[in-house]
Amino acid sequence: MSEKVSVKIPKDLYEKAKKFVEESGGEFKSVDEFVEFVLKEVLEEETEERVYTPEEEEEIKRRLRALGYL
Repeated sequence: MSEKVSVKIPKDLYEKAKKFVEESGGEFKSVDEFVEFVLKEVLEEETEERVYTPEEEEEIKRRLRALGYL
């Protein structure tokens, strides 16, 4: 297990996260666990390259054509 550090967040944001954890049906055991999960998801998303399906690519091209970019 890696070393842990503390992070300060506004109390209202903590209360929202706490409520979410309580209503998650046991998916998260604590606010700390929830915040760690969210941060991992966001940071991993930034480093992963988005892969589009052929249908999504065609829709993107259609939109770019409509805007005059293609």
